[in-house]
Amino acid sequence: MKIIAGLGNPTKEYYGTRHNVGFSVIYNISDNYNINVNTKKHKALIGKGIIEGEKVILAMPQTFMNLSGDSIRELLDYYKCSNEDLIVIYDDVSLDVGKLRIRKKGSAGGHNGIKNIIQQLGTDVFTRIKVGVGEKPARMDLADYVLGRFSSEEQPVIRDAADKAREAVGVIIREGADSAMNKFN
Repeated sequence: MKIIAGLGNPTKEYYGTRHNVGFSVIYNISDNYNINVNTKKHKALIGKGIIEGEKVILAMPQTFMNLSGDSIRELLDYYKCSNEDLIVIYDDVSLDVGKLRIRKKGSAGGHNGIKNIIQQLGTDVFTRIKVGVGEKPARMDLADYVLGRFSSEEQPVIRDAADKAREAVGVIIREGADSAMNKFN
């Protein structure tokens, strides 16, 4: 079983923001694989389904970004999964809008949601799909930037990135993270 968690902030005010790209990818996966993500459990909205012949849990932690690890820890414990069974999808301001970067481990890189997950799991070894949301403009506060929305020019690019991230999840499940890194990085 794989746990595929998209990071974001709950409540409608954050819908469509740069910081909620992880949620957007989960919605994309949910639509494509017909998995309803509407059950509230483990401090998350979850849905159970099958991707590439593998049982999966799609999850959108509802703890707010900085406490994402609380939900992830509960999910891994409850479903008796290891950190190797976890795929986390989230925004990255160091990548151009729409670019993907897949990693099997690494630091939080300043992302507070990932920092909290690493703290809760006691390891930085878990697969992640970073979705580029672009670098913040000079003189703009980082929080204001990531809580802002994509421009009309960026919206089709980020929708395409969500499709690619969904494809990357399938490759990770079917062939492993190394293969996905070769195809999508």
